[in-house]
Amino acid sequence: MKSLCTGIMLLLSVCSMGQLTLAGIFSDNMVLQRNKPIQLWGKAVPGKQVTISFAQRITMVKAKDDSIWSASMAAQEANGFPQTITISAGSKQIELHNILVGDVWVCIGQSNMEWPMQREMHFAEEQLNSNQPLLRFYNPSYAGKNIFGTPFSDSVIQRLHPEQFYRGSWKQCDSNSLKTMSAVAYYFGKSITKEINVPIGLVNLAIGGAPLETFIDPVALQQSKQFAAKVNGDWLQNNALPTWVCERGQQNVGTKENVPADLNGKNHAYKPGFAYKAGIEPLHRLHIKGILHYQGESNAQEQERVDEYAKLSALMIKDYRKKWHNPKLPIYFVQLSSIDSTKYKSHLWPQFRDEQRKMLEWIKYSGMAVCSDIGERNNIHPTNKKDVGERLARWALHKTYKQDIIPSGPLPVKAIYSHGKVMVRFEYRAKGIKTSDGKKIQGFSIDGEEITGAIFGKNALIFPVGSKPQYIYYGWKPFSDGNLINSENLPASTFKIPVN
Repeated sequence: MKSLCTGIMLLLSVCSMGQLTLAGIFSDNMVLQRNKPIQLWGKAVPGKQVTISFAQRITMVKAKDDSIWSASMAAQEANGFPQTITISAGSKQIELHNILVGDVWVCIGQSNMEWPMQREMHFAEEQLNSNQPLLRFYNPSYAGKNIFGTPFSDSVIQRLHPEQFYRGSWKQCDSNSLKTMSAVAYYFGKSITKEINVPIGLVNLAIGGAPLETFIDPVALQQSKQFAAKVNGDWLQNNALPTWVCERGQQNVGTKENVPADLNGKNHAYKPGFAYKAGIEPLHRLHIKGILHYQGESNAQEQERVDEYAKLSALMIKDYRKKWHNPKLPIYFVQLSSIDSTKYKSHLWPQFRDEQRKMLEWIKYSGMAVCSDIGERNNIHPTNKKDVGERLARWALHKTYKQDIIPSGPLPVKAIYSHGKVMVRFEYRAKGIKTSDGKKIQGFSIDGEEITGAIFGKNALIFPVGSKPQYIYYGWKPFSDGNLINSENLPASTFKIPVN
């Protein structure tokens, strides 16, 4: 009987190994990155020849001893005509249909990036125009989604392995697939396809409540003198991580047994490096155009986390560029909006927004969409994602697609004091700066005291002051009342700059 059981188990093992498979990112309706070698990979019987046919080209490779096969095919230009990929090994065959070649953007962040179209303020209008065959979504669900303040079930815990955490497939944009897609990503993709008529694929790996740390390779954190403490010991008890994040993790898995774990503790979406291992690392062989990033709320509640955010972000994108072998991989991110501190712990948001502004200086090939003008006083999830996505698209159109477009609202260059006046110069003025409501300028201050009487100069704002201040502040309130915009009606960023 023992011999029979052993034989059955061996047979099952061989049958399992005999299955021709593709990595989870590949499915019908996907977009492959244009102008880059096309990479496909999966599993087959060790030593078995795998034949890939695509765009009238055939490539043959052999599965290695560990059953992994990987193929590289010639780069293609953008192509909006649906094609089929055929992969075969012996009698096994897989076909992927409705495949386009264009640009692939990976979207990361927390709930404001995850925020679905069906809850966005313009959804009803967008549904009427949702048939957009050049726009494709890879929008997987993830283990533990929308489970807050309570222990995970056993079925969720079983998926807390990197290879099982995300589950989904590519969808073509229509009235149904549109509903659950990231609204920010949708409006970004729609803007790009409208302007350049190239297929756009959007890979949405955002996780509600996720800290930045989960999207960073734990090895990169460990090798950083500044951030190694974030992967030192049990993450659920780690003071180098956002407090709220650890508390949420404890609620979900702290008392549960049989949770997959390693030296840094139990697995969870918020664990440092976990979303990286589950979502980012598997994509390194897939060429992409760039990164879209809307995250920060979970890292903005303690001063230590605020002070480190810009450099932590720089570490992340440096590592991404290394892993994707692209030192110019663009990252376009969203500055936190506005919210009152009455019902939310947002007292550090002005400083945090300014740290995000500094990322523009420290991270090359980046851009920041300002949205403090469209925040909601008592809602951390403003429902106007249309402006956010379109503002991200302006950066991509300007920097990545080289279009003659103003990417941003006014950003400060310097402040100079002379003879009782401070002159603040800006870039991205477009055809000039003005106020959004036609009223006097609001939002500027010196050490918390509002300054008024500003004069619009040719290239600057001029403020009368009694003596030389140390800094000029703008939008330095959690719920900003700043009203400075440029001629493109794009808002100025929160800032704190020294006066020279």
